[in-house]
Amino acid sequence: MPTTSATSSTSATANLVSTLGAGSGINMSQLAEQLAAAQYAARLDQITAKTDRITSQISSASTLRSMISSLASSLGDRVRTGDLAATPQIANASVAQVSKGAATGRGTTTLEVTALAKAQTLVSPALASETAPVGAGTLTLRFGTVSGSTFTADPSRAQVDITVSSTATLGDIASAINAKGAGVTAYVAAGASGPQLVLKGEDGAANGFVLEATEDPLNPGLSALAWDPATNLSRLKTPATDAAFLLDGVSRTSKTNTISDAAPGLSLKLTGTNPGAPTTISYSDPGAAITSAMQDLTSALNEMVSELNKDTDPTSGVLSNDPGARTLRRQLTTLASAQVMPANTTGAPTTLADLGLKTNRDGSFSLDTDRLAATIKRDPIGTGAMFTNGLYGVYATFDKLARTVGSTSDASSLGGSIARLTKLQTTLGTQKSTIETKQEDLRQRLVTRFAKLDTNITGSKSTLSFLQAQIDAWNGKNN
Repeated sequence: MPTTSATSSTSATANLVSTLGAGSGINMSQLAEQLAAAQYAARLDQITAKTDRITSQISSASTLRSMISSLASSLGDRVRTGDLAATPQIANASVAQVSKGAATGRGTTTLEVTALAKAQTLVSPALASETAPVGAGTLTLRFGTVSGSTFTADPSRAQVDITVSSTATLGDIASAINAKGAGVTAYVAAGASGPQLVLKGEDGAANGFVLEATEDPLNPGLSALAWDPATNLSRLKTPATDAAFLLDGVSRTSKTNTISDAAPGLSLKLTGTNPGAPTTISYSDPGAAITSAMQDLTSALNEMVSELNKDTDPTSGVLSNDPGARTLRRQLTTLASAQVMPANTTGAPTTLADLGLKTNRDGSFSLDTDRLAATIKRDPIGTGAMFTNGLYGVYATFDKLARTVGSTSDASSLGGSIARLTKLQTTLGTQKSTIETKQEDLRQRLVTRFAKLDTNITGSKSTLSFLQAQIDAWNGKNN
């Protein structure tokens, strides 16, 4: 019996100690963390899953938007190189530089330049010193046309007055003239006979000028700088003249040497003269370059369609229900038939379909090279005009599409979808942060409670140790 009693007492003590956690090896801090995590695990997992999906959606939508933007940018670069439109080429490069105008040229043009546009150059008499004052008063520039010894003022242009102080040097006067920004520049030249003031106007006969002086009687000398053609033509080093040229046999003039759109598809920058020896300007054939560009465009569109099909797959596509992706598909479906040039009655090509682009049944694209070749042969000017910078054309169409697709203000665009998803992603991030804060608060509360419990258990274990010693002593006596 005593043995049975001792065994029962020992078992009861062990059970009590086990119940209170003595010797159990429980990590109270870890237990608190696990309990807090378990409390919010489902909600955090749900937010994480939503965030991961949204991240995938943003990535896919951004990829599509980037593909369209890159396509438009590549087209713009290709158009700016000039090989997709008939490009002018001049036989005598010393006469002029030629470039494309607003339209597309064709055939052959003749150019004969008899005079270049020049600016008036006027010099002052040589002075004794560059640093010595030249007198005081007012210098006045008047503009108009200088012809021989006659000056005809232009009443539409205001005179320019330059105030000269009594201490002003030639350099000061040059600086004062330049500061007016009136189209006349000045500097001081170290001439062989002494410093001279040099004044230069702008190109064109209408930009001639005279220089008048109103002297201060107490500080004379300023009148030495005054000039008009009736007094001293030797100081006029270069008269202001217009450019004169014959284009296709038609006499023309220009106040500058740069003539924009001198003819359809042709801009000129005159650099020399060739009187009596006209040079020719011809135009390159862009047919091969246009065909190559259309093949590249078709391939790029098919890459985009493939990506779009993957993203909008009803079962696996991350953008299967996205409004921006649906809008893009509709835009691509009507792309070939959309007007990219203003409608006209001359038979000029106006759509991408005229350039051979076809939309297949599955939404992909193909290139009808026979139709493209026929369009180029029928109307090379109209075809080339579709590949120029401007409000209309192939580049303008894709640039507009890229801007529309990327618009963040349109909820039905990819840009709108990205903006909406990004906002939702931010909201989920805030929710996750809030839940994690609550989880941490719960963990800290549990740690505090478990710490108190651990203290109580430690006290209970001390009491149990004392009771155990007493029981052992009692059992010893009974033995």
